[in-house]
Amino acid sequence: MASRDPNPLGEIVSTSPAKRPSRDTRLVGRYVTLVGLSAAHADPLYPHISGPDKAHLWDYMFDGPYDDIAVFRSNIKAKETSQDPSFYAILSNDKIAEAGGDKENDAVVGIASYLRIDPGNRSIEVGNLMYSPQLQRTPAATEAMYLMLSHAFDDLGYRRYEWKCNSLNAPSSRAALRLGFKYEGLFRKHFIVKGRNRDTTWYSIVDDEWPGVKRALEAWLDPANFDSENKQRKKLEEFRQ
Repeated sequence: MASRDPNPLGEIVSTSPAKRPSRDTRLVGRYVTLVGLSAAHADPLYPHISGPDKAHLWDYMFDGPYDDIAVFRSNIKAKETSQDPSFYAILSNDKIAEAGGDKENDAVVGIASYLRIDPGNRSIEVGNLMYSPQLQRTPAATEAMYLMLSHAFDDLGYRRYEWKCNSLNAPSSRAALRLGFKYEGLFRKHFIVKGRNRDTTWYSIVDDEWPGVKRALEAWLDPANFDSENKQRKKLEEFRQ
């Protein structure tokens, strides 16, 4: 009988590093365009995500809410120069068309970032998602995540793409599973955020899974999947069945 290896090892993989995301990257979709976040996005974005009626948008964020636009401007300026996280503004293509090319920054409806960027291990995370009410629960919101996923796997060469959220943030967990992420576990007492405990739920997509996730996202985003009132004909999850 063959002896068992007492110390099994993982499969051999390429050690070529992934590329770091660049703020100069422009990701263009049907509904949205992602560009490097800049201080010029602060003023047009502020009304969409500030005020008492929108304070709940910041409940699970590490910062905010912002009641002072000057403080918000300073925050966005700091994000503009951050390398990790690397922040992007989400622009509405419809609003770009309305505003004209010279006022593109006025079309900003949200923020997203890459973070925990590890080119050597080819691992990267998406996070710091701040979606204005105009962006939430729309095809544009899904497309923004598709564009970032596709860029990370297809252009930059990552093999692991992470999503993490406060374990009490049920909408974020639902969004991760809907997009095709797989649950990995719970980090208990991971952070203290705004004076409160945060347990963190981990999700991921790895490169072996990406082709199937990509096909489902592209099929769902196809205009044929929406009726004349822009209502989906099939849910995203149905395209993975």
